[in-house]
Amino acid sequence: MSTQDTASQKALVLFSGGQDSTACLAYALDNFAHVETLGFDYGQTHKVELDCRAALRAEMSKLHNWGNKLGDDHTL
Repeated sequence: MSTQDTASQKALVLFSGGQDSTACLAYALDNFAHVETLGFDYGQTHKVELDCRAALRAEMSKLHNWGNKLGDDHTL
């Protein structure tokens, strides 16, 4: 898909709060009109990334025009 194809579409990013998923979220926010995030809390013992998700989303929403594109966050 080209940027033109995705500019008016929606995306769902599996967002753990780690480096890789944060980079994916930035890519989606650059290329899609509306982006929601989904995280999984499966009782993992190392929850540092999950604990950072809200703060990362808040800071990322201040960059570029991303605040207008960033939709709801969901946790399962």
